[in-house]
Amino acid sequence: MEVNKIAVIGAGTMGRGIAYAAALGGYCTILEDVSAPVLQQGLAYVRETLEEGIARGKVTPLQKEQALACLGSAGSVEEACREADLVIEAAPEEMELKVDIFCILDKFAKPGAIFASNTSSLSITEIAAVTCRPEKCVGMHFFNPVPKMKLLEIVRALETSEDTLATCREVGRRMGKEVVVVRESPGFVTSRINALIGNEAFHMLQEGIASAEDIDKAMRLGLNHPMGPFELVDLVGLDVRLSILEYLHNTLGEKYRPSPLLRQYVKAGRLGRKAGRGVYEYPDAKAKGQA
Repeated sequence: MEVNKIAVIGAGTMGRGIAYAAALGGYCTILEDVSAPVLQQGLAYVRETLEEGIARGKVTPLQKEQALACLGSAGSVEEACREADLVIEAAPEEMELKVDIFCILDKFAKPGAIFASNTSSLSITEIAAVTCRPEKCVGMHFFNPVPKMKLLEIVRALETSEDTLATCREVGRRMGKEVVVVRESPGFVTSRINALIGNEAFHMLQEGIASAEDIDKAMRLGLNHPMGPFELVDLVGLDVRLSILEYLHNTLGEKYRPSPLLRQYVKAGRLGRKAGRGVYEYPDAKAKGQA
């Protein structure tokens, strides 16, 4: 199947990054969100990130012009998906919300359209079950920040067809991503491993084994990780990490029980960079949010 038009549902951190990659890949891209302010922020992010790409020599002025010509919004989720060949859902990590969105997509999208979820851990099979096209449902798990992270984890659900997988592989390639295909299981590959590393880091911090700074330094310099576990969780969001761990704990068992310290941080509103503070403090982000 040939994809020409992509709709991205959800203009938050992940959705806006996916829209950037799709537009830069030459796809007619519709970004949509139920919140008008979030949608405007998402569209502004794409424009600003293209400008930054020019400044860094990663994007040419012509590529920017072509990408912006490909980008737009539709006014509603129903209209956004109506003519799309591929719809990528990038809503918060809540099963009920994703199921509701897929019900809408199935009703309003054209019969041949593929539906992808950007979920980092939830069951694609369960989400696909509410549609009349489970063979056209798939996971497309991008990584934050999408413009910089090369990996795309494509998740094969129980009934995902080979044609759907092949189509999404090609979309990923045009977006400049390296693709891995995994069979559906809780947390897939990356979230399942990363959840354990991050959770253990919180246990070590709670036990006073080392400071957050030293744990991060040890992982960067000793294991060659680009970011330490606390730097990463502040970027991803502590609430997102907690949600993933709770899901893995419920589906895979006791070893994924969330650290009590992680729960405390989330209860205190220390959600990471987006909140101005997580494990670390981000005064610039907090000031920007209050402006």
